[in-house]
Amino acid sequence: MAWDEALLSSSVRLGRPVLRLYGWQEPAATFGYFQKFSDVEGMTALRPLIRRCTGGGLVPHDADWTYSLVFPPGDPWYELRATESYRRVHDWVRMAFDRLGAAAELSPCCRKEAPGQCFIGAEQFDVLLDGQKIAGAAQRRTRAGLLIQGSIQPPPRSNRAEFERTFCEIASTEWAVNWEPLQADEELRSLVAQLTVEKYSRKDFNERR
Repeated sequence: MAWDEALLSSSVRLGRPVLRLYGWQEPAATFGYFQKFSDVEGMTALRPLIRRCTGGGLVPHDADWTYSLVFPPGDPWYELRATESYRRVHDWVRMAFDRLGAAAELSPCCRKEAPGQCFIGAEQFDVLLDGQKIAGAAQRRTRAGLLIQGSIQPPPRSNRAEFERTFCEIASTEWAVNWEPLQADEELRSLVAQLTVEKYSRKDFNERR
């Protein structure tokens, strides 16, 4: 979470969009910035519980694939309305699964089953497979840029490396993206360390509401 916020804060300085593909060293769960800790702590046995800087509901990170996207101000994605950027990123996920043989689709409308939990029910433009939600996301837009945090609950027998390769290939063909590795400089790493110590590892932040 500290890396995602640091990338958002540094977006203008970095000067280009960033895709971050990452995993978890231990089972955990994140929850939306505006959720109450007392509401989410009973929704899952997963610990630690970490408050995101984006909105949305509780997301389990015990078997999911996580990613984030950061766009600086002035980028065409930054100019999109929230619903359109949500639809576009999930259509990107859908196309990747389609190419790998999984006939995914975007949810046409909302299906509220357990408020506050991201993967029970579905929001409009979530990614569905056989009627079940397999991908959701949350956003934060500031003067510094746009952050999209996404989680994918992969179908059985899915290969993450194949999905990520296909995901990147689609961006190259659809939007002429030329992928380059991000070299995290000392300023960015220092900000990540600061956010980790002063924010995301602190009980008073995660349980503040």
